Amino acid sequence: MSAPLAITMGEPAGVGPDIILDLYARRAELGLPPFVVFGNLAFLEKRAARLGLATPIAAASAATAISIFREAMPVIDVTGLVPDHPGEISPLSARSVINSITQAVDATLSGHCRAVVTAPIHKGALYHAGFSHPGHTEFLAELCARDGKVPLPVMMLAHDALRTVPLTIHVPLSAVPGLINRKLILVTLRVMAHDLRQRFGIEHPRVAVTGLNPHAGEGGSIGREDLEIIAPAIADAQAEGIDASGPHPADTVFFPAHWSRYDAVLAMYHDQALIPIKTVAFDEGVNITLGLPIVRTSPDHGTAFDLAGTGKASSASFAAAIRMADRMTESFA
Repeated sequence: MSAPLAITMGEPAGVGPDIILDLYARRAELGLPPFVVFGNLAFLEKRAARLGLATPIAAASAATAISIFREAMPVIDVTGLVPDHPGEISPLSARSVINSITQAVDATLSGHCRAVVTAPIHKGALYHAGFSHPGHTEFLAELCARDGKVPLPVMMLAHDALRTVPLTIHVPLSAVPGLINRKLILVTLRVMAHDLRQRFGIEHPRVAVTGLNPHAGEGGSIGREDLEIIAPAIADAQAEGIDASGPHPADTVFFPAHWSRYDAVLAMYHDQALIPIKTVAFDEGVNITLGLPIVRTSPDHGTAFDLAGTGKASSASFAAAIRMADRMTESFA
């Protein structure tokens, strides 16, 4: 294995650091691949002590991380003042959190790390340091820009062979119909088909596309979007050789026997895509960003301030995110 996975520290007041420390302590038990943490070393030592973890932590580089992984958790030290106050965000930490992400992406783009696994952040805490992006994913896309072109990031939620993509994400439900258009559906299907081949090794990916309205509009009697926008976009994709089908009624496509026929499902809005995954894999779903020149995964949970510093947060989703990043980059290792 030529390079470690890059893990970002995330919001210091949240559960990200706790889970990272816990996963390193159980690395052998869980069979986790070598990783290097981009974070504030002094803070991580304090949090480990708070949690009662006798975790050895050592300053490292991407080049030395694998060799020391068995003996100590390798950390690429991101300098700055990072208070250890679980559940209490501090503007003092913002710059270190941003730098952690930036350095991890740079190391992965350069090939010194294989993939980025991000711990949850709190956008409000970062605004003090000039963070101006709608979210974590948009920031990562900008960091991956080349020649002035920012890639289109596509959010996928996955658990084993079950994969869903929401076409629209954090917008009011009332705004969804106006955001759905033929071009966006086609471009998203292109990204999905490409990454299912390149990142998941699926030679001929099959993608189901849900309808927007109940029963996929019933031929236009329950809304016209399915008939006039979604179906033509699917035809456009098929003309390009993409194996897309639909629009399928969203209330039946996620029935396990139906879902298993496809390699991924493109849904029209946030809850339509996330409810099925969270139902079957609430603690083990993984958030994957498609469309980037690097592999990025993250746990499917937030900062959970109420659990920070208690040692009670579940590490299952974060462990799944690490394993997913490992599998998605096996051919590059």
